[in-house]
Amino acid sequence: MAGKPTSAPGTGILLVTANVGSLFEDPENLQKTWLREFYQTVNSHKPHFLALHCQEVGGKNYEESMTHVDSFVKELLSSDAMKEYNRARVYLDENYKSKEHFTALGSCYFIHESLKNIHHFDFKAKKFKKVLGKEIYSDTLESTPMLEKEKFPQDYFPECKWSRKGFIRTRWLLADCAFDLVNIHLFHDASNLVAWEKSPSVYSGTRQKALGYVLDRITDQRNEKVPYFLFGDFNFRLDSKQVIESLCSSATMQTVRATDTNEVDKVIFREMDNDRKVVLQLEKKLFSYVNQNVFRDNNGTPLLEFDKELSVFKERLHELEISFPPSYPYSEDHNEGKQYMNTRCPAWCDRILMSASAKDLVAKPDGEDKSISYDNIGPNVCMGDHKVKTPHPGRSDWVRHRLVSVARTPTVSTAVCV
Repeated sequence: MAGKPTSAPGTGILLVTANVGSLFEDPENLQKTWLREFYQTVNSHKPHFLALHCQEVGGKNYEESMTHVDSFVKELLSSDAMKEYNRARVYLDENYKSKEHFTALGSCYFIHESLKNIHHFDFKAKKFKKVLGKEIYSDTLESTPMLEKEKFPQDYFPECKWSRKGFIRTRWLLADCAFDLVNIHLFHDASNLVAWEKSPSVYSGTRQKALGYVLDRITDQRNEKVPYFLFGDFNFRLDSKQVIESLCSSATMQTVRATDTNEVDKVIFREMDNDRKVVLQLEKKLFSYVNQNVFRDNNGTPLLEFDKELSVFKERLHELEISFPPSYPYSEDHNEGKQYMNTRCPAWCDRILMSASAKDLVAKPDGEDKSISYDNIGPNVCMGDHKVKTPHPGRSDWVRHRLVSVARTPTVSTAVCV
């Protein structure tokens, strides 16, 4: 929707993505830390509109942990830190008994009392509706007209008997600017051994297919095309074959095969001298590298040359510059804030992406002070196995189609504040 210049005060927007699966495995420790860091981020940036996209709501053992989700949401809606947000929309996919639809996604939107002119799109009625009060929707989101939700077909990832991957799309109107917010969770790497067999990996191709499907769906002819932001757990990984060849360039390789199947069960890279010290040990769910500082020094950014999965969509998706460490897989020990688990090669899985038109919203005109940040939340504390991602562009005048700030979020999550 076209906008026109106005003297109205700028509007602060904060976008946050967080894979929260770990929080429901240890609510006493991890959840309290997560909420503290999240509230500190909100207080620091004081956004007028806050979007929180969660993945793996209820955790891995969702049948037992789903009860913790209700208390988590209740805390968000009633806490003193969020008391100035007098309107909210919370969409939780909690219906785990519906295997053909369950995605474990949660999309939460909070609106500050000072923000008067905001509307939410009804996809069935094809019109915007004014946002009033606080509402929570769960179970059968398929019948909720205020969003579009889809789970990826089973044949997209046949290795997984029951995947929870999919997306939720909502549409908003702030002043006279309409935009889509898409919560997304793509497929993971099921085996480190398979991932490093070729470049790019078979899993990269699966994610490419699923992401292309989402982009086609949100830009088809059913609705007017508007700027869109996709933020969630994309599960993007470094090119395993290339990064391992780089990390182990001077090492020798030994393969160990299973006695019953003769399939490769383990790959060990050793130094040629130095008592044949092990540099890297690779198994299906083990990635044990001798020096984790490689992924922390300079925020791991020298390894971004191996972060290639988004390049396929360079004409359709854009991202702010990455200057934070890989967001996954962090230790789930609440005493460890910066340690990675030896399960996967650390990677920037949690991202905030945008269309070209959305990027134009985020970009400030030349001559205006820039206050955009794109970062992890809770960089020094344990937020679960994912760090929360957040872009915060500061203040923005949506009527002029400008987003002005990107902020940081806690945990292996990501956030952008505009």
